[in-house]
Amino acid sequence: MEKKDLQTLRHSASHVMAQAVKRLYPDCKLAIGPAIDNGFYYDFDAPTPFGSEDLEKIEAEMKKIVKENLKIRRFELPRDEAAALMEKRGEPYKLELIADIPEGEPISFYEQGEFVDLCAGPHLAYTSGVKAYKLLSVTGAYWRGSEKNKMLQRIYGTAFATKDELNAYLEAMEEAKKRDHNKLGRELEYFTTVDVIGQGLPILLPKGARVIQTLQRWVEDEEQRRGYLLTKTPFMAKRELYKISGHWDHYLDGMFVLGDPDDETKECFALRPMTCPFQYQVFLNRARSYRDLPMRLGETSTLFRNEDSGEMHGLIRVRQFTISEGHLILRPDQLEEEFRGCLELAKFCLGAVGMLDDCTFRFSQWDPNNTEKYIGTPEQWEEAQSVMGKILDDLGVEYSIGIDEAAFYGPKLDIQYKNVFGKEDTIVTIQVDQLLAEQFDMEYTDQNGKKVRPYIIHRTSLGCYERTLAYLIEKYAGALPMWMAPEQVRVLPITDRCMDYARTVLQELKAAGLRAEIDERSEKIGYKIREAQMQKLPYMLLIGDKEVEAGKVSVRERVRGDLGAKTVGEFLAETAAEAAPPRA
Repeated sequence: MEKKDLQTLRHSASHVMAQAVKRLYPDCKLAIGPAIDNGFYYDFDAPTPFGSEDLEKIEAEMKKIVKENLKIRRFELPRDEAAALMEKRGEPYKLELIADIPEGEPISFYEQGEFVDLCAGPHLAYTSGVKAYKLLSVTGAYWRGSEKNKMLQRIYGTAFATKDELNAYLEAMEEAKKRDHNKLGRELEYFTTVDVIGQGLPILLPKGARVIQTLQRWVEDEEQRRGYLLTKTPFMAKRELYKISGHWDHYLDGMFVLGDPDDETKECFALRPMTCPFQYQVFLNRARSYRDLPMRLGETSTLFRNEDSGEMHGLIRVRQFTISEGHLILRPDQLEEEFRGCLELAKFCLGAVGMLDDCTFRFSQWDPNNTEKYIGTPEQWEEAQSVMGKILDDLGVEYSIGIDEAAFYGPKLDIQYKNVFGKEDTIVTIQVDQLLAEQFDMEYTDQNGKKVRPYIIHRTSLGCYERTLAYLIEKYAGALPMWMAPEQVRVLPITDRCMDYARTVLQELKAAGLRAEIDERSEKIGYKIREAQMQKLPYMLLIGDKEVEAGKVSVRERVRGDLGAKTVGEFLAETAAEAAPPRA
């Protein structure tokens, strides 16, 4: 089935579900119910919360509606008649949606039996076309996505053309649940959360902290090889800095403010949501000439963003995070080459950790009809987007376009990662900016002695480390590749007689740079092996009397199992490439 046909099927399934809810719970008010990538949902204002038993009842009622084979009919009404119909049916959310429909646009409804819904469509011809479906979950969702509005109940479901397709999808989702970082990451002790610390503020446990440290050092080393200069900037600044950058006017709701933002008589600080206005001070530290450019600045930045409580999830969306943030300050003639370098670096990093094949690219642009969201003139935006579009086309990047998804100061290339649940999130961004250089009065002296504004590229190499760790846990089901595994090797002495030799082996491993530990507990070797396997360790080195006598270790790999007896030197040589961080 083509994508558009599947979307139509799922949209119709959402209406069948809404009709079932209205039959069972007449006091429920309808909000919205679109088709989405992996299914559909519908938001309801319900007097009481829905539970699993309610979902079973709704599914049973949906089955009845499907069997009734109701004709699905589209009709249009003038604005006043449309409003009167929804008012008569007691649907306040639909009235609000009608009020937002621009003058001159058709106001359409779909009817199936006693059920009528404001909807642009399209839909199937009959309810009997909804054959293979399943209700999956219920969550809270603010009306129109704003926490200032009422919390509604969102029922998620999915639908397919055939039962076989549905069953295959449900099996895949069960596998994905096993990989869910929010469950697996806690079980493997990568991170935890604590109520008294707060939502969106995870604690990285030693294993998670080690993985992120490994990735961070690797990225910093790779950036250094590519000519980046390391910076270290403050976590906060006075509101005056953010007023210059535009964040105070365009991002204040997303910032943590220390002090009264409206009291101009007192100092007011804010934790940084991004690094750019801080890193610019490196360029501004002294006068610059064309010979100083490009200036590539990189920093492992801790950032703070006041995310909505309903948006936060595990390590994927948090209020404090760490990111490989960088800014390139350059001449106009260097823009394409430096953009290429940023893209190549991002693709290398994502490829090295095994994520690139699940990525897509989106050219995020401004919306000329929503200018209050952005700084700069339409002419400046058209120029920036034209330049960036040409670069992307010259580089052969296949991309989709996202309108009204640009940063407030410039267009960007968003690298989107699709996780095991099929949901897309932005993992890396590369942004072209010619506006903030003007805001900060940044300039350099060109070959002719003239003062010129530089271009700026905002970029990340691997994106947010916390989010990356979440995706890696899910992708590898917790069994991270050896080079990034928090514990690469565990030494398992079989008896106390072998302990001295086992400790010597451990020191050899550590001297070679491996992250190795020893299990000295008085437990049976089978128990030690099972525990190491449960923790998804890459290698175990078993040491018994035979190994001590031969000066060897018995190597066991987490997938291949027993690899035989080897000297420590042989083991190190055979795993050297696997244990080393990738190099371009």
